[in-house]
Amino acid sequence: MDNLIELDKKHFIHPTSSIQQQQEKGAKIIVEKGEGIYLTDINGNVFIDAMSSLWNVNIGHGRNELAEAAADQMKKLAYSSAFSTFSHEPAIKLAAKIASLAPENLNAVFFTSGGSESNDSAVKLVRHYWKIQGEPKRRKIIALKRGYHGVAAASTSVTGIPEFWDMAGHLMNDFIHADTPYWEGTDKAIASLRSVIEEEGAENIAAFFAEPVQGAGGVLIPPSDYFKEVRELCNEYGILLVADEVITGFGRTGKFFGIENWGVTPDLMTFAKGVTSGYIPLGGVIVSDAIHSILKEKSKGTLFHGFTYSGHPTATAVALRNIDIIEKEGLVANAKAMGAYLLNGFQKIKEQLNIVGDVRTIGLLGAVELVQDPAANRRFPAKLQVALKVVEALHERGVICRAVTYDNTDIICFSPPLIMNSSQIDSMVEKLHDAILSVQKQLVHHTVNE
Repeated sequence: MDNLIELDKKHFIHPTSSIQQQQEKGAKIIVEKGEGIYLTDINGNVFIDAMSSLWNVNIGHGRNELAEAAADQMKKLAYSSAFSTFSHEPAIKLAAKIASLAPENLNAVFFTSGGSESNDSAVKLVRHYWKIQGEPKRRKIIALKRGYHGVAAASTSVTGIPEFWDMAGHLMNDFIHADTPYWEGTDKAIASLRSVIEEEGAENIAAFFAEPVQGAGGVLIPPSDYFKEVRELCNEYGILLVADEVITGFGRTGKFFGIENWGVTPDLMTFAKGVTSGYIPLGGVIVSDAIHSILKEKSKGTLFHGFTYSGHPTATAVALRNIDIIEKEGLVANAKAMGAYLLNGFQKIKEQLNIVGDVRTIGLLGAVELVQDPAANRRFPAKLQVALKVVEALHERGVICRAVTYDNTDIICFSPPLIMNSSQIDSMVEKLHDAILSVQKQLVHHTVNE
C-alpha cells in the first residue's frame, strides 16, 4: 500500500485532481476491483459507486460478458484503421445499431475515443457543413453557462464553466454562452439565447450546443418546455441544434437518449461514456439525414478529420455487447423506475433535514442541493464547503459521489449504475441522510461558536 502511494505521487499526474493534495495526502483511494454497483479498495473497503465512476458504468462493474466480447474480438481483429474508407464488421454493426436507437432521421455515425473528442468533432463537422454550402462565416458556437462538454481545445471552449478555462486560458474564439434555465426559467433563458443570436448575427452562428441535463454543472434538469422552445428558435434562425448525450445517453435518464424526454429531435448528437459503460474508450457523433446528405453531395476529397481509434474494432464490439445487455435486462426501464424511487428517498430527507433545498432526479441521474435557508433558497457561504463536507462524510460511510460548487452552489450529484435496485437505494439514501445530518450538526456547532 505505502509503495503504491509513493509511486502514485512520483509518477502519476491525475486528471481533474489537486496535484498538491495528491502530494500531501496521496491517492484518495486505490481501487482494486468492481462488482455490480460496488468498488473495493486495496484495503478491502467496499463503496457504493454512486457516480458510476464518471457517470458512465451503466451496466455496473465486473461484467464478464464485456471482457469476453473484447477477448473474442482481439483474437480475431484487435485493431484496424478506419481511415481511407477501410472498414470492419463491429464498427459497421454498431453504427447501424446506434442509428436504430437514435431519434428519427439521425442515422449516420462518426466514431471517436470519448466525449471531448466527440464534441470537438461536432464543432468541426458543423463548421464544415456550413463552409461547403458557401457560408464560411457560420463558425460561432453558442452553448450554456454551467454546461460541460469536455476538455479538448474546442470542447473546453464550448464548456460554460470558467474554472475549466482558467487552467490554460480560454483556448479558442467564437464561443458564446447564454443563460441556463437553472437560474432563470424558460422565458428568460430563451430570451437570453435570442439576445445572443441577435447580437452575434444568425448568419455567423453554426450551432447551439446543450446537454439535455447539465451533468457536471449540477444535474440541472430543464423545464418541460425549454427544449421545444430551443428547437423552434434554432429553426427560426437556421441554426443547428447539437444535443450532448455524453452523460445522458444509453439509458441514464430513463430514455435511451436524454433528449427524448422532451420530444425534440436535434440535428446532431454526441455520445460516449454509457456506450461501453466505460469498459473501453469510445464516443461519437450522430448526424441527421439532412446533414449527411449535404456531406455526401458537397464534401469533396478527403475529410481531414479523424482519430487513430475512430471505430476501433474491439471498442465497437464491446459497445455492441453493452447495448445488448442494456436492452435484454431492461435497464432503461429500471433507470426510470429506480429514479422515481430515489427521488422519493431524497424527498424524505428534505422533509427531515433543514439544510436540504431542491432535490431532483430524471432516471438514475439526481441531485440534492444544500442551502442555509430552503424557503428563501439562501446559500451557504462558500468558505464553509458544505457540499464537500457531505461528500467526505459519505465517503466515510462507504458511498462515492460528487460535489458541484460552481457559482457558490452546494450540490451533491448521483449517477449510480442502471442495475441498482430498491434495497441498494435504501442503503444509499440512509447513508446520505446520516452524512447530511452529521454536517448539519457541525454547522450548528460552528454557528454557536461564532
